[in-house]
Amino acid sequence: MRTVAATVLALALAAAGAAPVAADSGRPGIDGVWRMDGYGTVLSLDGDTLQEFQTTSVSCIEGEASRRTGPGVYTTEDGTVLTVRPGPGQDRATLGVDSSVGHRTLRRIKELPADCTRPMPKDPRTSFDVFWHSFAENYPFFAAKGIDWRDVRDRYRAKVHKDTSREELFGIFSDMVRPLYDAHVAVEDEDEDRVFAQVRPGTEMPTEALDTKVKKFVVERDLKGAPYRQDFANGRITYADLPGRAGQGYLRISGFAGYTSEDAPYAAHVAALDKALDTVLTKDRTQRLKGLIIDLRVNGGGSDALGIRIAERLTDTPYVAYAKRARNHPSDPGRHTRPEPIRVVPADGPRYTGPIAVLTSGSTVSAGETFTQALIDRPGDTVRIGQSTQGVFSDVLERDLPNGMTAVLPNEEFLNRSGRTYDGPGIPPHLSELVFTKEEFEEKKDSAFDRAVSELRSRASAGR
Repeated sequence: MRTVAATVLALALAAAGAAPVAADSGRPGIDGVWRMDGYGTVLSLDGDTLQEFQTTSVSCIEGEASRRTGPGVYTTEDGTVLTVRPGPGQDRATLGVDSSVGHRTLRRIKELPADCTRPMPKDPRTSFDVFWHSFAENYPFFAAKGIDWRDVRDRYRAKVHKDTSREELFGIFSDMVRPLYDAHVAVEDEDEDRVFAQVRPGTEMPTEALDTKVKKFVVERDLKGAPYRQDFANGRITYADLPGRAGQGYLRISGFAGYTSEDAPYAAHVAALDKALDTVLTKDRTQRLKGLIIDLRVNGGGSDALGIRIAERLTDTPYVAYAKRARNHPSDPGRHTRPEPIRVVPADGPRYTGPIAVLTSGSTVSAGETFTQALIDRPGDTVRIGQSTQGVFSDVLERDLPNGMTAVLPNEEFLNRSGRTYDGPGIPPHLSELVFTKEEFEEKKDSAFDRAVSELRSRASAGR
């Protein structure tokens, strides 16, 4: 049940708001077989085990198994906590994932689909068919990207035969999805240590090397002489009171993951984030801040729920961050699950509600983008500066193929209040500025940061 919004950064290194669902209080009825609305997934709950099955119209492959760790609560091998809540009725349930926002509807079925009870052939053509159907039945954006996926099948399936090598098949899969230019699409072959993934043309992958370079540049150039600066959450979060800028603060977030050790449960990452926010957003600081820069220009994504948790410290008024839905029909990409509003509810304790400047770029990816979107309708004064974000928002499906490779793809949309999605072009800035170009580095310029300082100063002067 690998559902956290993955990014090309995570893939490369390998080669959020609604109230939490309460655990089942012991009511009977969750054991059995359930089909999930959207997601191409069937779940079998049997006593102490939740077993995932990844399905298409031509396949069923056994996925992850989770162990029962409480009433209605299951934990995956990587520590992700799944909560199953029954009702209404005996034939409906909901699934919540601790590190993800929103919930998934489960509908009881009598038994496992027949394909789930027999082994899948591992020949190249069967793997091709599962790969193609995984995208055909779940990917929401073919029309927006001008891709005829049936034509892709017709062109490439003829190249696959019983003697097609693993390397050749990996190349075919990569060529099939290459025109999508979708940073939430990937082909993985762990056996051969191969990954195909790419970002939107004209943008840069938010790699660890880029993050380190940018952080050093910002500290030396923008934060020089800061009266207060501190790193938090394993270095993924930096806060500084800006030097010479009366009442301005700077908060850099390079991701919504990695806040503690890799094998730590989600709750540990929440604790690390809360510690950082409690240290930074004190009663004294929230009262004297006249403006806050939130720097997401290199942000590799992670948990949408952590972004919502930060947004809750930035408002005194509840509001809807966005609505989340998933594609919900194998042949009709226009059919979706009911949009679920993801709400931002003010956190207890001190909150900053003044003007905010959000810095973004094409290296703002995934959960970095959903957090940006969560601030669009924030009550108060919020301005976006820099470049458009990458344009990928969904949690990702990881679909195991019969031959052991993995297809990675999105199947969700995060809608704004007009019912539109920013997938593809990304969230545009209000004010366009260069972001970490070669020339900016060479000339020690940071146009987006300087614009943010100026904008916040003018807004403070105007009393906005």
